Amino acid sequence: MTLRKRVRATAAAGLALALIGTMGSAASAGDLADRMGISQPSSAWQVRLRALGVITDDKGSVDQIPGSGLSYSDSVTPELDISYFFTDNIAAELILGTTKANINGTGTIAGLGQVGEVWVLPPTVTLQYHFTDFGAFKPYVGAGVNYTIFYEQDGVGALTSIDVEDTFGAALQVGFDYMIDENWGFNVDVKKLFLEPKWSGVTGGTTITGKAKLNPWLIGTGLTYRF
Repeated sequence: MTLRKRVRATAAAGLALALIGTMGSAASAGDLADRMGISQPSSAWQVRLRALGVITDDKGSVDQIPGSGLSYSDSVTPELDISYFFTDNIAAELILGTTKANINGTGTIAGLGQVGEVWVLPPTVTLQYHFTDFGAFKPYVGAGVNYTIFYEQDGVGALTSIDVEDTFGAALQVGFDYMIDENWGFNVDVKKLFLEPKWSGVTGGTTITGKAKLNPWLIGTGLTYRF
């Protein structure tokens, strides 16, 4: 056997041994995960694109005006979410979307009509549990935290300016994916955010304050893609 053939044979044998060792390590890791009862995810990353309906509670008040109230316009907006699966059952999800809301007076200030408008950006992170015993139907529940950012804020009518404070809130979630194949699926998702930011505004040179009790329902449907 020539030197070149010997080198090739040695390299091939080394590669074969390395592959066998790698497969053995993977099998051992899989056996260990099975013995520990840990379900390994088929793919770690998933994205969804939804049409999202934002339905708020029409509650709130102006501190300086007894009997006053606030209401907010509902909206439909696109939403992107990104999920990372630690196991087939446990995942973390980041939800991204933005929408515009109009603020209206109610109660004793109903005659003022619209008093402000604001854009809302509510990034939300939830930790989810996914049920995997129903075939293509994959329901899940989740809970997490939300930080809502209010921007492009403008007073309207009686208010020359308005400022809604950015705030943290809790989030609850329930939904399901129905997988058409290994990668694509259909999603329905419902979230409840608990948001009651403080706000202030200026009318006739006087500063007024209050609380906007938004507490919106986020109801979405769209497509799922699992990498």
